[in-house]
Amino acid sequence: MKFKFATVATAGLFALALSACSQTPTKPAEAPKEPTKPMISEQAQQALTQAEADVKAAKAKFALWTTAETGLKQAQEAAKAGDSAAVIKQSAYVSEQAKGGLAQLSYPSTEQK
Repeated sequence: MKFKFATVATAGLFALALSACSQTPTKPAEAPKEPTKPMISEQAQQALTQAEADVKAAKAKFALWTTAETGLKQAQEAAKAGDSAAVIKQSAYVSEQAKGGLAQLSYPSTEQK
């Protein structure tokens, strides 16, 4: 009988403690603030768009050089950081590399016949 009373009393105290915890006031949930995205200049945006188009064209003809692909990723990261000068510089490099890959398609084959 004593064990039964102690078990019931312990269970009751445990339930009381849990119900007290569930009723504690909580802070109202704050709406997550949307981080402001750094903007790049219009010229940088145009250069990035052109570089992306050049890479897409080279990739479609299986003439994409890895340097162009890597440069495009760097240009996109610079755009996310808001660095217009880096975007313009990288985009020019990417376009040059993509056009070089496309031009290479017209070179004569070095394959032995």
